[in-house]
Amino acid sequence: MGTLLAIGTGKGLFLATSDDGRRSWRVDGPHFPMTAIYAVGIDKRPRAPRLLASSSSSHFGPSVAVSDDLGRSWREPEYAPVAFPEDTGATLVRVWQLATASAAEPEVVYAGTQPSALFRSTDGGLTYELVRGLWEHPHRERWGEGYGGQAIHTVLPHPDDPSRVLVAMSTGGVYRTADRGHTWAPSNTGIRAYFQPDEWPEFGQCVHKVARDAADPDRLYAQNHHGVYRSDDGGSTWGSIADGLPSDFGFAILAHPARGGVVYNFPLARDVERFPADRRCRVFRSPDAGKSWEPLTEGLPREPYYPSVLRDAMCADDADTAGVYFGTRSGEVYASRDEGDSWSLVAAHLPDVLCVRATEV
Repeated sequence: MGTLLAIGTGKGLFLATSDDGRRSWRVDGPHFPMTAIYAVGIDKRPRAPRLLASSSSSHFGPSVAVSDDLGRSWREPEYAPVAFPEDTGATLVRVWQLATASAAEPEVVYAGTQPSALFRSTDGGLTYELVRGLWEHPHRERWGEGYGGQAIHTVLPHPDDPSRVLVAMSTGGVYRTADRGHTWAPSNTGIRAYFQPDEWPEFGQCVHKVARDAADPDRLYAQNHHGVYRSDDGGSTWGSIADGLPSDFGFAILAHPARGGVVYNFPLARDVERFPADRRCRVFRSPDAGKSWEPLTEGLPREPYYPSVLRDAMCADDADTAGVYFGTRSGEVYASRDEGDSWSLVAAHLPDVLCVRATEV
């Protein structure tokens, strides 16, 4: 048994592997050189792990490739696997998120895109169709555009109920469906939009990332554009859990894959700077669903520290003792083999890290 860590960067995909309990790593790549890899998916449901990679090339445009041999070879269809129907008048900029559905739908994969839309695959991520119910929502024309673009960056299918899916976007907020995507409703009550005249709108929040608790699928954690929140009712209402953090601004938030109530955060100073809070490289962990937070620094660089961590650049693997990982915009990737208690460097001097995903293989 070994570990595979997929590292999407601004200039390609790197694959790091470890076969000694995550003590040392071999880094291979880049795959898809000179393309930005904004999303990686790992699908282990009906088969050996299938890797899905969203590439964005300034020359060839956006695409999604799949590998069924852990990245030794890749295949892409001759036609665009994710494309807007002609009648929408829209053009795909990139795929920001690739997410597998519940075990009850072993061939379903979702893609969140820029512009903000959701696509659904029923063949394991080879081809996708637009989810019309969200695209045709009456709010869509009033969704804004975050600093990185107007995009659905979070897709959370419910693990037990295939009819329920949650998405989040910048800017637009959180939306949910309970009927397999036919209808959608905003779910932002309690999330503040300080930059709007009405700071508590029905929608329009700049949600940066949402994560689902391992033990309670109706418990969710959100990192907002200023604000860290928890919902205990599937997203119907939200309350702040920022107390104990040095800042409520950031991009990444991660729920432990097996331990309920354990959540990780990488705070940044504030919107106008986007450096790590207090210029210190610290991952914060809460053991109690955000009631308290502790900084995790053993093995991490000392201050002053300036690189930031993006919304999908923090992840955990599925080992019995979970490994936790994050990558920075300066091309460093760190791993913890003890759930955050200590850290070691996996790779340095990579292009800016956009996303990381890990699994036992």
